[in-house]
Amino acid sequence: MYAIIKDRGKQYKVSPGECLLIDLVEGLKEKDPIEFSEVIAVGDESNTRIGNPLVAGAKVLAEVECQTLGEKVRIIKFRRRENYRRKRGHRQAFTQVKIKEICV
Repeated sequence: MYAIIKDRGKQYKVSPGECLLIDLVEGLKEKDPIEFSEVIAVGDESNTRIGNPLVAGAKVLAEVECQTLGEKVRIIKFRRRENYRRKRGHRQAFTQVKIKEICV
């Protein structure tokens, strides 16, 4: 079984038991439950339910595993012959969740 959920402007395809990296959710600790109520579609091998715009009564239950940082992204700006070089870096903060159940 799988579901397509919407979380703060992004869409994810999830199934029970898999881990998912979402944008940082402040104030959550490990083992805290989290619920995604904006479910766009739910399905399995034989049938699929697509919402208009959301599937009525469907929700996805998950559990927070950890708060983590993504890989380092390096931004380099360079203009030749002008002695202009800028090197910056950024690490995006994520919340890793494990999908427990898809309720229809």
